[in-house]
Amino acid sequence: HTSFSGTGRPTSIADMIGNTGKLAGRTLFITGASRGIGLNIALKAARDGANIIVAAKTADPHPKLPGTIFTAAKEIEAAGGQALPQIVDVRDEESVNTAVENAVKQFGGIDILINNASAISLTGTLETPMKRYDLMHHINTRGTYLVSKLCLPYLLKSDHPHILNISPPLNMRPRWFRDHVGYTMAKYGMSMCVLGMSEEFRDQGVAANALWPQTAIITAAMEMLGGKEVDKQCRKPEIMSDAAYVMLSKNPKEYTGNFAVDEDVLRAEGITDFDVYAVEPGHPLMPDFFLDSFDDFAATMAAQGASPRFVEGKDTHVAPKSSPTAAGDTGKIAGVFQQIEAVLSEDIVQKTNAVYEFEVTGDEPGKWFLDLKNGSGASGKGDSPVPTDVKFTMKSEDFFKMFTGNLKPTTAFMMGKMKLSGDMGKAMKLEKLMGKMKAKL
Repeated sequence: HTSFSGTGRPTSIADMIGNTGKLAGRTLFITGASRGIGLNIALKAARDGANIIVAAKTADPHPKLPGTIFTAAKEIEAAGGQALPQIVDVRDEESVNTAVENAVKQFGGIDILINNASAISLTGTLETPMKRYDLMHHINTRGTYLVSKLCLPYLLKSDHPHILNISPPLNMRPRWFRDHVGYTMAKYGMSMCVLGMSEEFRDQGVAANALWPQTAIITAAMEMLGGKEVDKQCRKPEIMSDAAYVMLSKNPKEYTGNFAVDEDVLRAEGITDFDVYAVEPGHPLMPDFFLDSFDDFAATMAAQGASPRFVEGKDTHVAPKSSPTAAGDTGKIAGVFQQIEAVLSEDIVQKTNAVYEFEVTGDEPGKWFLDLKNGSGASGKGDSPVPTDVKFTMKSEDFFKMFTGNLKPTTAFMMGKMKLSGDMGKAMKLEKLMGKMKAKL
């Protein structure tokens, strides 16, 4: 089902995995289907003429995220499917039960369940409020279990029953627990549902599988987390919907208990050129969490950033506005703050309106602050004289690479090289500011 241009390369994403009609008339219950990966899976199935229950919380437009259950339903119907938008909070049993009952009344049953809804907080134990911990576990683990439990009576009546969780392989390396144990536990809970339910319902013919992306996937939520510049390191959601379509088209009695990765699924179908899925073909792609290839990528990125553009001592004659360094403090980090002082202005302060704290370890340990909220800005070594909005913790070598343009804050954060606590929105403002500053540093 793959068509090619005269160069032998696929002409579009739609050419990669063509629709076969195997999901025609099937009913899919998809959580978190108002946008992102969930919506893309829905649209792929809709091209077969499938029925889609759009089960998500967003009924009214979100101030920062595009799409509602109603706009998603229109897209699904335009693609050739039938849609039933349902306001669903997967934490609420009554909410889920009502949506399941409405789905059965509308379409006569449920053939496929996609557990896609998820919550994330990449924070350590001390930085994770229990409210956030509970949110992740109630949506990811409990929500997946609950929706599966309520859909299973109808899946058991289907002749093509599939459960597909958007969750990772169970990689038990401590590295994936160290920096965000709360999130890892919650996400692995979804995968453990696959591990258990695939065996529990194997003899009854209900497939339970997991699907995870090889690389980061660009979605509106990803842009909120990492900023718009992160998109170059990502693939488009269509790679996940293509892989999901392949998996959901298989015989559920023969294909169950798999922890699949999108690229592997598509390679097995004969796909070898993945450039069409990339946001920026040719740009290095960031592997997703929980995959061992993530550390190889981190090592490569670190090696590429080994030649900083900052020249130590350059322009150090510029008088700092608030004496950021102590006498005799002439390290690389002190030099960076001296350069920052030289470019601070009231305009930058007005646009940023935040105070940052940096806890630096390694060769040049110490605490620094950057006040971009008061006056024309200030920085210094030691505790900030005013309350801080965001705290960053990282090694001195990574701090230096980050502030001289050789390591993006988003990449540092995603690779675990930098921890942060506080206001995520204001943390992202600093990345935008650094983009403007790096040419001057």
